Amino acid sequence: MVDCLIRLMQGDNTGPINIGNPDEFTMLELAENVKELINPEVEIKMVENTPDDPRQRKLDISKAKEFLRWEPKVKLRDGLPLMGEDFRTRLVVPRN
Repeated sequence: MVDCLIRLMQGDNTGPINIGNPDEFTMLELAENVKELINPEVEIKMVENTPDDPRQRKLDISKAKEFLRWEPKVKLRDGLPLMGEDFRTRLVVPRN
């Protein structure tokens, strides 16, 4: 994603260009993945959506592919543990 941000800043493209994970998943599915891959002890708490909460979270990254020649290289389930380890290292948090 950093590569994409650099390309975006160095390019002449204006207007919104979605970058990120184009896969569709619910917030519960994301929370369950985080729990499974990073900390099985965490409790998932359900809260009401806000009125402006988007119903669809599947990004259309076609502009990023076309204008920036970019698409994600790391799958969510592969990247979550890497992110968790990076956070632990930066925040000096021991592994469970």
